[in-house]
Amino acid sequence: MPCPFPGMDPYLERSAIWPDFHDSLIAYLREALQPHLRPRYAALTQDRLYVVEHDRPIRSDVSIIRTRDNRDFSHGSTTANTTEVMVADRPLVVDLSREEIHQPYLQIIEPAAGNRVVTAIEVLSPDNKMPGPGRVSYLAKQEELWAGHTNLVEIDLLRVGQSVVRIEHERLQKLEHRRYLVSVTRSFPTRCELYGVPMQQRLPHISLPLASDDNDILLNLQDVFTRCWNTGPYPELLNYNADPPGEMSGEELDYCRKAMAGTTPG
Repeated sequence: MPCPFPGMDPYLERSAIWPDFHDSLIAYLREALQPHLRPRYAALTQDRLYVVEHDRPIRSDVSIIRTRDNRDFSHGSTTANTTEVMVADRPLVVDLSREEIHQPYLQIIEPAAGNRVVTAIEVLSPDNKMPGPGRVSYLAKQEELWAGHTNLVEIDLLRVGQSVVRIEHERLQKLEHRRYLVSVTRSFPTRCELYGVPMQQRLPHISLPLASDDNDILLNLQDVFTRCWNTGPYPELLNYNADPPGEMSGEELDYCRKAMAGTTPG
């Protein structure tokens, strides 16, 4: 069945569904862009990695640091008041693992210029918009792209969390009724272009920048979303018999219930 919504499907924000949709959308973005980029540019998917160990800073009570003393301690050590060789008790050994989180994103590169990154395209994840290492990692990457004079396209199809765009909250408030946001930060001329999208409307057509001496290309985000939705498992997985996840206004909830009429529960 086709997607019951004209734009973004709010049911895709379910935590069990979102990672598949996120990664698939990036792949279809690359597919849509590549024919318009040849021969000068190429679109590549990349991974940003961050490691989750703890949700707070860890400071040890006792720290052991390495000095310049290179004595061999491999044969045990002695206590302060005896010459007896001390051997460690046998411990229980448990393997530790750290949760590595990969966040795919898309880069448009210029092979003839040594694979210079011209434009980065980010589809935001919940980790980017909520406090924690994912947001810290994302904002650091954002600053790196800004300092490197790289165009940045940020596609935010999530209703929850705090915005990451480099725009004051007061200016964002001018985009009335927006639920979704696409921002295009240009390296030259330096500016940010915002596409605010209400839930009830299609996703925007985006003017996507390349190098300053080339014209923009047009990205029909709604077409990319529709192809992603139609080829994915979402009709089978999404439960349209319940309300969408997250908070909604009464008007939005009524809209969703009307859109759901006639759908088959997943």
